[in-house]
Amino acid sequence: MGDLRMRTAVNLYDAHYGLLAADPQTAVRRLTYDEDLGQASWITLAEARGFFAALGLGPEQRVLEVACGSGGVTCRLAQETGAGCVGVDINPHGIEAAERRAAELGLTSRVSFRVTDAARPLPFPDQSFDAILCNDSINHLPERLEVLRDWHRVLRPGGRLLFTDPIVVTGQLTNEEVRVRSSVGFFLFTPAGCNERLLAESGFVAAEVHDATEAVTTVSARWRRAREDRREALEELEGKEAFEGVQRFLEVAHTLAREGRLSRYVYLATRPSSPEV
Repeated sequence: MGDLRMRTAVNLYDAHYGLLAADPQTAVRRLTYDEDLGQASWITLAEARGFFAALGLGPEQRVLEVACGSGGVTCRLAQETGAGCVGVDINPHGIEAAERRAAELGLTSRVSFRVTDAARPLPFPDQSFDAILCNDSINHLPERLEVLRDWHRVLRPGGRLLFTDPIVVTGQLTNEEVRVRSSVGFFLFTPAGCNERLLAESGFVAAEVHDATEAVTTVSARWRRAREDRREALEELEGKEAFEGVQRFLEVAHTLAREGRLSRYVYLATRPSSPEV
């Protein structure tokens, strides 16, 4: 399964993290998001701050961000909450960029990163963290029940988990739409209601679930338009075929979100302070 997850028709993440500081990539992010955090997802800084508040973070707490990418959200979390943070990601280009960012911001005493396959048991002792954040990435991990059980293991009693799933099936999808939407890597398409059931089965108590599909609709349109405006520079950087592949991916993501056929949900859950009896 590890090999399957690495086969991609569109190389979005290696290209993004490997060329993170390239001028056209930087310009695209600045036009797409409210602030450039080096992200390659649907999150904005405004939404991230809402996540920090929902997790109730503060100094003396320890937070894990699963699939942290280039570490922009992880570093901002540490800056704005005072928490100590650990970011893990399977992409070595992302982790290299994250470590550079933490060093540039003077955060290395409170923020660390490591290359980790989050589809496997995490390399941390039981009850290591007060909170876990996973943004727009749980859909890249197979065996979701086992993943959630491992997250439960590394959370301390009373700890909070917040993740977004941008691949919740809420309407009809064609085989071609599924192919293009999942062209950037392994995707696990999940029917509505499934995540709530798996959270309960893994020992969590769901505190809040809400629809955040509008983020996909808005960000995908801005992202695609910003890339189109810089077509020549990006084709030179990425190659024409790769450029077109990302554009098709963004177009389908936008259509499915706008029509409400593939949705993005935010899930906030807690590990109970004591076992239920």
